[in-house]
Amino acid sequence: MNSTSNPAISVRGLEKSFKEVTVLRGVDFDVDRGSIFALLGSNGAGKTTAVRIMATLLKADAGSIVVDGFDVASQAGRVREAISLTGQFAAVDEILTGRENLVLVAKLRHRSNPGRIADDLLARFDLTEAGGRRTSTYSGGMRRRLDIAMSLIGQPSVVFLDEPTTGLDPQARLEVWDTVRQLAASGTTVLLTTQYLDEAEQLADRIAILHRGRIIQNGTLAELKALLPPAEVEYVEKQPTLEDVFLTLVGDDGAEIVEES
Repeated sequence: MNSTSNPAISVRGLEKSFKEVTVLRGVDFDVDRGSIFALLGSNGAGKTTAVRIMATLLKADAGSIVVDGFDVASQAGRVREAISLTGQFAAVDEILTGRENLVLVAKLRHRSNPGRIADDLLARFDLTEAGGRRTSTYSGGMRRRLDIAMSLIGQPSVVFLDEPTTGLDPQARLEVWDTVRQLAASGTTVLLTTQYLDEAEQLADRIAILHRGRIIQNGTLAELKALLPPAEVEYVEKQPTLEDVFLTLVGDDGAEIVEES
């Protein structure tokens, strides 16, 4: 993993309000190249707003963002060429087969040999056998994997995954987790937002907790756990969990996220 001296994403002083509602209140963080960075927070914490600004879909009120060396405000076109964004719901065409979805996106992005690109991605995401079937027959995990595969056409260096496992069953979540790990292993930088504590714990190299529009902690899982002393349970030392850390940091506001996870 590369040093943060040349991060894939650098966010400084990010602020955003919608009329009278302040959503982001001076957010700062860096994301190392080739790493998985989790933005963890409950509903309404500002996670999706932050991602939409980083992906050039919203304008910030204040602050600066650099993605893959390009300034989001002044070089939005270059940023879009370097990234992909996958939202909470798979954006696949259910009338088309999996392969046809991939070929269509490859053609829209003016890639040469779209059929080969589609076949390579189907193989990479273990969807070759399902490639000739309409995506309406796919499971939730298969649709999400196809959605992520579609987002990789054009070889983006940074991938934003906004709550990628929302609404998926446990098996489908595990499939998506494996896909995210494969992305990072191939050198792609992944920033994911999640409200699931176990997702952040399983996937992320670093975890930033976003609460009421601010990053209140940012570190590795080990660093976050070190914020709390071990507890003694029947004379046996018990290390704190990410859930313990989260609830300590955000108080009663964190009850919803724990229940959902």
